[in-house]
Amino acid sequence: MLKFYYSLAPNPMKVALFLEEAGLPYEAVPVDTRKGEQHAPAFTALNPNAKVPVIVDGANTVFDSSAILLYLAEKSGQFLPDAADRGAMLSWLMFTASGIGPFSGQAVHFKHYAPEKLPYAINRYDFEAWRHWKILDAHLAKQPWMVSSRYTLLDMAVWGWARAVPFALGTEAWEQLPNVKRLFDAVTARPAAQRAAALKERYTFKTEMDDEAKRAMFPQNERLKPA
Repeated sequence: MLKFYYSLAPNPMKVALFLEEAGLPYEAVPVDTRKGEQHAPAFTALNPNAKVPVIVDGANTVFDSSAILLYLAEKSGQFLPDAADRGAMLSWLMFTASGIGPFSGQAVHFKHYAPEKLPYAINRYDFEAWRHWKILDAHLAKQPWMVSSRYTLLDMAVWGWARAVPFALGTEAWEQLPNVKRLFDAVTARPAAQRAAALKERYTFKTEMDDEAKRAMFPQNERLKPA
């Protein structure tokens, strides 16, 4: 059976959604990143980058959520767009992976977790996160789904990060992103999305951002400590 190494962060949740939508049997293996389990040798043997998600499907190990979505879609033959829209799907998938995710993540970091409140960094990443989300919102103003006028893996990728919009951009953000909110609500209402969200009931992840969690999540800070 396919093994799915996960946490409740945006990137693993997109994969959880695909697995549930496609009806693929899997074993969910929690990786508690605030306890530093992503740095364990057994896990970095699967993903040298020490990040979730990862899947192990027989002889195939795949890491990075976009790679996993494409792998599972091709394996199952499900949730791929029409051939004419493959280029658009790849473009928007990479836009989500290289823009939406990183800038939203950095906005979260500098607003909520950085040891110093740096106005320049907060402004830069908040601006770029908003810029990317507004591009996505404008695209969705023209059609109900991201590509092909039907639900695909790309909508799952967007949903994963849309779950974090209020935390990344602020509680009033949805008012400025009505089309993203419409897609988010449509996906969230699907039974598969509810089953994916229910993963939080299977394992109690650490929630405290204490010194142990900070060392595990932000190892770069160790370099700032006096020798």
